[in-house]
Amino acid sequence: KKWDTPLFTGVSYNSSPLCDIHRRRHNLTGRNGYEGFNDQRKPSQKWKYVYRFRRNGKDFCAGRNRDRNLHVGNKDIRGCIACHSCMEKGKCTFDDIVNEAATKFEESDGLVVASPVYYASANATLIAFLDRLFYSTGFDKTMKVGASVVAARRGGLSATFDELNKYFTISGMPVASSQYWNSIHGREQGEAMQDEEGLQTMRTLARNMSFLIKSIALGKEKYGLPEKEPFVHTNFIR
Repeated sequence: KKWDTPLFTGVSYNSSPLCDIHRRRHNLTGRNGYEGFNDQRKPSQKWKYVYRFRRNGKDFCAGRNRDRNLHVGNKDIRGCIACHSCMEKGKCTFDDIVNEAATKFEESDGLVVASPVYYASANATLIAFLDRLFYSTGFDKTMKVGASVVAARRGGLSATFDELNKYFTISGMPVASSQYWNSIHGREQGEAMQDEEGLQTMRTLARNMSFLIKSIALGKEKYGLPEKEPFVHTNFIR
């Protein structure tokens, strides 16, 4: 079966269950549903590790999360040109899939980014997308849960994993972890299914992330978000 490549998974509090494919809002209390979305950015959507992470949806479904797929892997996405138009417009000057994803990102409580390894780095189109997405969006990302997943035939996994996590840790986003670094091995379609430890790492990540999102949602209801100080800019060259 042909599986998608989820690279961007969001989850929202007080929204419809995972298995409901429509965006219908409900006023829920107690064990609320969660809604999510997946941004797909691998040009080829036949990678085996993708199949594994897609099946993670079952773990999210058990936790009443919902995911949606937004395919961008075959789109032409340019990088940031530092024009700063987003500071005035509130969105990127290049009106493409980045601005479409920004709206979903703002509504979500969690985000999963996944990439294959290219020269010990993430996919270049994915990086261009994330640079523009995080820079052009002015909404508060504090306590949105982030997770990254990487796949490779052999090496470069840890470097790529670290690269993707930096988007979360500069934005006040807690990072969901698993029993090992979130990576899986394989080259041809279906090969990742032989990586039993990698598959277990993905399942554990799904459960941990679902738990963390729910726990933060309950904490926000009772305590609110942490107090923020005015940001202090300190340049090394004055």
